[in-house]
Amino acid sequence: MLLSNLPMMFGLGGQEILIILFVVLLLFGAKKIPELARGLGKGIREFKDASSEIKREIETASKVDEPRKIDE
Repeated sequence: MLLSNLPMMFGLGGQEILIILFVVLLLFGAKKIPELARGLGKGIREFKDASSEIKREIETASKVDEPRKIDE
């Protein structure tokens, strides 16, 4: 999975991740974090839906542009 390799890509270890999580907890508080995560999840879902819709439109447009074979 991509998310499991994400800390390794940035060279983050366990201690660095804990420090980042602690700072986020201090900045936003325990009550705001679920709200932020929910909003982030909704944003990601909308982005995926929009990108799949665009991909579907491109595929249908390319099918329309293809010349049709005429059976003789």
